[in-house]
Amino acid sequence: MSAESTGTIALPSGEEIAGLGQGTWYLGEDPARREQEIAALRLGVDLGMNVVDTAEMYGDGAAEELVGEAIRGRREEVFLVSKVLPGHADRKGTVAACERSLRRLRTERLDLYLLHWRGRWPLEETLAGFTDLMEAGKIRYWGVSNLDVADMVELTALPGGDAAAVDQVLYNLSRRGIEWDLLPWCREAGVAVMAYSPIEQARLVKVEALGAVARALGATPAQVALAWVLGQGVSAIPRSGSPDHVRENRGAVDLHLPPEALDALDEAFPPPHGPTPLEML
Repeated sequence: MSAESTGTIALPSGEEIAGLGQGTWYLGEDPARREQEIAALRLGVDLGMNVVDTAEMYGDGAAEELVGEAIRGRREEVFLVSKVLPGHADRKGTVAACERSLRRLRTERLDLYLLHWRGRWPLEETLAGFTDLMEAGKIRYWGVSNLDVADMVELTALPGGDAAAVDQVLYNLSRRGIEWDLLPWCREAGVAVMAYSPIEQARLVKVEALGAVARALGATPAQVALAWVLGQGVSAIPRSGSPDHVRENRGAVDLHLPPEALDALDEAFPPPHGPTPLEML
């Protein structure tokens, strides 16, 4: 099956990737669900949701192993993302962690490698590890996750730090703090923003105001929540271990949110009125 378009976002290099991808937090941890989760990931790639995001932290590598099985024979169709834990993120540790992830994923390279969040190691150390990995051809791009404006300013001031491709952060209708400062900063700097938990781990679908907007549009609450994130020029990586949910998520790409829907969402989920500390899950 040929992949469909899911809209795109541009990386600083000019390369465009699918706006709607797939997350894998908590996948690979229940053997009884393994085959369904693999089928869901494969279907997502079929439907053009070919940005697949994982991390060494997820299930202590179990999610990476699941992804490796799901994309076997299809590696060239996937934009593959993983992350290094802060405790591993000195220069040598970053390289070693990436090599372990590559073995679990059964691939020779990552398309994007992220620092999962900031820890005790200086950013210079992590950046040096990323540089080593790029020079070895083991990663194509590097970026960060859960870094706020001050961290990004510090990072991009380092030699080579302006090559950061992505900042992956918590962002959804109920977590709009980045709109005050981080999102505008990333836009100005050309850093792509990727939203994890774009449906707030399914909690948003239970909010009546979101349900009302969805009913008016003939859509589902999850589709409206995802379409809203995509409409901000931010990529979204919802997790789904079910093929049915993958199909539902894919419907967000074709959903147009008219002004009245956007107004209703702003009323129910107000934008920030001042600086907000970066939230994490």
